[in-house]
Amino acid sequence: MKRPKPATLALFTLAMVGSSCASAQDDPKATEQWAPVPKVVAPGVKEQAPPSDAIVLFDGRDLAGWEASKDHSPARWNVHDGVVTVDKTTGNIQTRQHFRDYQLHLEWQIPKDITGEGQARGNSGVFLASTGPGDEGYEIQIMDSWENKTYVNGQAASVYKQAAPLVNAARRPGEWQSYDIVWTAPVFAADGSVKSPAYVTLFHNGVLVQNHTQLTGETFYIGKPKYKPYSDAPIKLQAHGDHSQPISFRNIWVRPLD
Repeated sequence: MKRPKPATLALFTLAMVGSSCASAQDDPKATEQWAPVPKVVAPGVKEQAPPSDAIVLFDGRDLAGWEASKDHSPARWNVHDGVVTVDKTTGNIQTRQHFRDYQLHLEWQIPKDITGEGQARGNSGVFLASTGPGDEGYEIQIMDSWENKTYVNGQAASVYKQAAPLVNAARRPGEWQSYDIVWTAPVFAADGSVKSPAYVTLFHNGVLVQNHTQLTGETFYIGKPKYKPYSDAPIKLQAHGDHSQPISFRNIWVRPLD
């Protein structure tokens, strides 16, 4: 039997490979992925209702999942009419459960008859990771930013003292507002150095105001942000010490993403 010449064999091989590549490029099934199949999560039946896999942190009835930040005693803010109102005499509250990466939803309301100006006008905040008994953590500012002038990295929906919101999406005092937050926690090496920084994406009343914003560390009122190593942490709501009327919260839920 006469063997094909090497050059002829090479041309035949290239032709077969080319034919195989062409068939893969022409076949839409070649780029179809069938596994793994995403798990089924049912969205909330009503607007802004928690999805089926959410952990409900406040459902309007009690603060069983919360504690005082200063001493871990039961949270004592005022629960009434399906909402919880800040009690400044008892201080900040935080979740009993700790989290890393997550999706968070919460709704908040500035009193209709709010007084004061600037930072003394309905000031509060949500700390996405509360790493100590004081104000340590990563804060998204909550306050009245409807026709209320203040420094832009301290207005509503700012990463406090770090990043101003892309736009001001605030509603009038007395109207309910919403935050939808995606939090990516920082990762630390064994020596405490930062392997990857924290990121936050935030929708204020459905409007994108923080787009995968990179944080440079924890929130400090005085001084620049800096990181402190932690593994997981509670979510904290702030009882700010200004003299304006306290704000209220409702419909708080979280979906862990790690």
